[in-house]
Amino acid sequence: LHTVPTITMMLAAFARHSLKRGAIPTAAAAAAAAAQSSMFLRTFADVPATMTAAVIRETGPSSVMKVETDYPTPKLAPGGVIIKNEYAGINFIDTYHRSGLYKRELPFIGGQEGGGTVVAVSPEAEQFCKVGDRVSYSSVFQTYCEYTAVPGAKVLPVPDDLDMAVAVSCGVQGLTAHYLTHSAHAQLVKPGEWMLIHGAGSGTCQWACQMAKIRGYKVIGTCSKSKADVARATGVDELIVLDEVPGTTYEDYTSVDIVAKVKEITGGEGVKCVIDGIGAATWEIALNSLARRGIFVSFGNASGAVPAYPPLRHIEKSSFMTRPKLNDYSVTREELLERADDIFGWLLAGKLNVSVDKVFDLKDVQLGHDYLEAGKSTGKVLYKIP
Repeated sequence: LHTVPTITMMLAAFARHSLKRGAIPTAAAAAAAAAQSSMFLRTFADVPATMTAAVIRETGPSSVMKVETDYPTPKLAPGGVIIKNEYAGINFIDTYHRSGLYKRELPFIGGQEGGGTVVAVSPEAEQFCKVGDRVSYSSVFQTYCEYTAVPGAKVLPVPDDLDMAVAVSCGVQGLTAHYLTHSAHAQLVKPGEWMLIHGAGSGTCQWACQMAKIRGYKVIGTCSKSKADVARATGVDELIVLDEVPGTTYEDYTSVDIVAKVKEITGGEGVKCVIDGIGAATWEIALNSLARRGIFVSFGNASGAVPAYPPLRHIEKSSFMTRPKLNDYSVTREELLERADDIFGWLLAGKLNVSVDKVFDLKDVQLGHDYLEAGKSTGKVLYKIP
């Protein structure tokens, strides 16, 4: 079974509709119906009724993810497209959904970014892409699978000379790094001023360090000893190397007096912005490292969520705090394209380097989450979709 209407089916439907209304189909009307059918054939490729997908029917450890080969293929919605995935990205937020930390309605397919080939386009989405286009997308649920239904306004055209694995890597992590270094700090940090970025050797903050340098900021990075070479390659001005916490995704932030080191580097002033995806282990370090009217940008929970704290903690230096998310910094298609165009342009110009650390086959779906949660990644982790 396929979701592709044929010309015969469309003409038959038109004839039945016309006869019900008491009208006799004319040659012109039949031609119009045929043209409509042709449009459907131009905008649909063969899409099977079922597909292979990594499905979560109960929350818990990585073992709850099961690969099913007969999961229903998503339907084409008005304004949407169907994409045959080549790769799906793995992100920490996927583990939060799988574990139940972030609630989702069960069952669901994991993932929220991917890329591949457009195989179906609704008429409303023809302004964004056509069947056969290479595209990537992010902030769309259910991507650990062969086919994903994506709003047309969220697809990003992938340049012909850009590898699809790299393009998918630009999704959640690349776009997040872009809004963190360009927008979330509300311009409270200016080019030439200091920024502290935790986790410079991992994931999103590898991107953020490079983009901060492109923007003209001076960057202090933190990383574990095992990721020091990766972090240095991002071009940070100063690097604070920490001991490791075995079995975690973050470093031992008590192994070095980071606040004292930051003050030393900045001549006692502190930094104008802290970008922090670590959370519970680093929020006080962030507040104490800020310069006057600096901003603490907290975007992740690798060590646990930042606890509630009194606003009076900010009074010493009239500092700011924000807890942003990507969807609020890609509200319009224009904003999304602006960020993506920057990223793809920097990649093609050689100004930005993307590390695809490891690619797992979808059949090994559990191993992908285990690898990420063990803190082993030094770059983007992906699934190859069959």
